[in-house]
Amino acid sequence: MEKTPENASQAAPLKLFGSWASSYTHRVQLALRLKGLEFEYAEEDLGSKSNELLRHNPVYKKVPVLVHGGRALPESVIILQYLDDAWPETRPLLPADAFDRALARFWCHFADDKLGPAVGAVFASMGEDQEAAVRQVHENLALIEAELRDGAFKGRRFFGGDEVGLLDVVLGCGSYWLAVFEEVTGVRLVDADAFPLFHAWLRDFEALDEVRETIPAVDRLLEYARGVRHMLLGLAGAGAAAASAAAAAPAEAPAAPAPAPAADIAVDI
Repeated sequence: MEKTPENASQAAPLKLFGSWASSYTHRVQLALRLKGLEFEYAEEDLGSKSNELLRHNPVYKKVPVLVHGGRALPESVIILQYLDDAWPETRPLLPADAFDRALARFWCHFADDKLGPAVGAVFASMGEDQEAAVRQVHENLALIEAELRDGAFKGRRFFGGDEVGLLDVVLGCGSYWLAVFEEVTGVRLVDADAFPLFHAWLRDFEALDEVRETIPAVDRLLEYARGVRHMLLGLAGAGAAAASAAAAAPAEAPAAPAPAPAADIAVDI
């Protein structure tokens, strides 16, 4: 089979399916802008996803999805690494050293596996549950602060060095939500005194022109976040009421249907 020339593959059109409030979408948008790549953007209604999106991502049915020359690729971190593999000569996101690349991938996994869910739990809870989630966020931020102070990223302006890299994109395109969540919940998550290096990094990241072009206006994010939090807390209350009613009902009475899990609603954000 004849192989497609590399430059021909690079010239194929790029189309990104995403959602304006999705930090995962913002990751891909930012990476494309950092690399200077032109792309078509298709906004998805997450309440009524398009047939085209479902066809391109039948497994997870989520944004973002990048279509390059007719071939679709889902999952933001995988897309970022693909962009670096396909366009290695323009603004590399991953370092040249194999160990440093692996380290960046590890902390990207940490961001999605530990920090992100903890921040989401703060946003979707109240009372003791929220207090426990805040402690988890602070423990996770303390780990990142330690890496910036004494670990692999010591002395760097960005995690990628003098310029932003893969980890900066992954962490940064979620960290701006911290300030939004603080405003909506009234809970302080990032204290400049407790996490001075992380705080300084975030300010430098948010000051980049490409980041300013990518991240939506704060007032729009606040309005959206307030609506989502109201919905999530309402679902949590309905779930607790349904559980209490089921426990108090006679054994032969049918249990009340449980509301949809919050994760099913917020999973694309």
